[in-house]
Amino acid sequence: MELKAIFDRLWHDYTSQNPSARKIFNIFNDEGENVVNDHIAFRTLDLEDIDINALVTPFIKNGYVTRGEYHFEEKHLYAKHFEIPGDKNAPRIFISQLILDDVSPFIREVFREAFLTVDRKKLDSSNLIFAGQIFNPISYRMYQMLREESEYAAWFYVFGFRANHFTVSVNALKKYNSIYKVNDLLKKYGFRLNTSGGEVKGTREELLQQSSTMADLVRVDFEDGTYEIPSCYYEFAQRYPDANGELYSGFIATSADKIFESTNLYKNR
Repeated sequence: MELKAIFDRLWHDYTSQNPSARKIFNIFNDEGENVVNDHIAFRTLDLEDIDINALVTPFIKNGYVTRGEYHFEEKHLYAKHFEIPGDKNAPRIFISQLILDDVSPFIREVFREAFLTVDRKKLDSSNLIFAGQIFNPISYRMYQMLREESEYAAWFYVFGFRANHFTVSVNALKKYNSIYKVNDLLKKYGFRLNTSGGEVKGTREELLQQSSTMADLVRVDFEDGTYEIPSCYYEFAQRYPDANGELYSGFIATSADKIFESTNLYKNR
């Protein structure tokens, strides 16, 4: 599958889980801005059939290569980001995975048992990024128990394989050409921002500043009832040139750590 078809399919699914992203995209368009994707992110587990190496397959086939790796010890996560060499217009791909050996036996057992229910046809690496929720049935009680240790694990249990977030490149914006202007615009329209670590994560000196909305709350049908929980969110990234005049292309682990919390459960206003 060609990249445009991949990104279009991911965007369609993503905006169905995160209607705010479509609204924000349209606001930028109405303001005369051209929205460019800085990166697209996915979540998974470090199991061989579904780990980062499996999930990145369709992107590798389209010319992506590994560009960076990141460790998040507190959240028990490992991540890589991928780029197409020489193509500055292609969005970066950021994939993280939960390290099951680092979490409690409870979480390991939950996913071990859940995988017994998975239709193996869904685990084809060429289409894994589109697989969505792979566990059936899912329990709200289990979701809540997973949340007590890992919001990341709880999110993956419910939403599975889909774009966790798209990211607007602030560098490509004209009128809203700073992360602060973007945040002011979002707040003007009533969008809730992730304030963990501050509304803006990172500094000019680190060459990357990021912000994000809190994930939209969507209704999910569990075997023990229908509940409203956080799904996907929209991120915004502003990059700065390094000593060689090249825009920084990687990620800052301490900032990304806080961005992960955009899917934490919160009370709706």
